[in-house]
Amino acid sequence: MSEELEEVTEGAVEEYAEIAAHYKAGEGLSNEELDTVADVAVSVLRDILFYFDAQDSPIDEYDGDEGELILDVTAPDLAVLIGRHGRTLESLQTLFSLLVSRKLGFRYPVAVDVEGYKSRRHDKVISMARSAAARAVRQHSTVSLPPMSAYERRLVHIALRDNNRVDTHSEGADPERRVVITVL
Repeated sequence: MSEELEEVTEGAVEEYAEIAAHYKAGEGLSNEELDTVADVAVSVLRDILFYFDAQDSPIDEYDGDEGELILDVTAPDLAVLIGRHGRTLESLQTLFSLLVSRKLGFRYPVAVDVEGYKSRRHDKVISMARSAAARAVRQHSTVSLPPMSAYERRLVHIALRDNNRVDTHSEGADPERRVVITVL
């Protein structure tokens, strides 16, 4: 890493050290601290969007169900950021998380979405899981879902964990790994 980049990273980490200390101690962050985290995340996301000529795209901020900050880029013609089956968006999320963590000096859960894709996909996966579980019970058979990412497989397991009539497990190797639903 270049000396210049190291200096910028060290300066950023020092700048957010107090927020990092609060977060790592399990204390709730103040609204001002949360705004700072959001500002850093939006700045990093805009820097990435620059390479797609989309740095001026609107970014909606909202809180997720699990306390994470969600940044939803809402602009037309950004399908390139989603990619086939959301794989580009997954990679973007990984890169984005690393950059934000490096800049803040701690890992705060911030998710990137593009035009609500993750939200729609989340709902679709949950619906598919429940429908497949009902089919497995109705037919007294095992049902295999299509291959999914680790995140989507986790959604299926969570969606069906309270269903006492079925059990779930994953089979196969990535990228063909899938959830199998069996009747108890």
